Amino acid sequence: MLTIGKNIKRLRQDKGLSQDRLSKLADIALNTVVKIELEESPNPTIETVQKIAKALNVSVEDLIK
Repeated sequence: MLTIGKNIKRLRQDKGLSQDRLSKLADIALNTVVKIELEESPNPTIETVQKIAKALNVSVEDLIK
């Protein structure tokens, strides 16, 4: 089963975005993106997930399924 971090990383890479660019698009700290993708922060807040989903132009469901 894929985790949210793996989904975010896959979608980010599919769109050709760096972690830094995603953090800027989502208006969150680069460190937050890195920690989520490395699963050091496996349960990000819903607000963070919503910002990332919007930045990636996907639904929140796409990130958590």
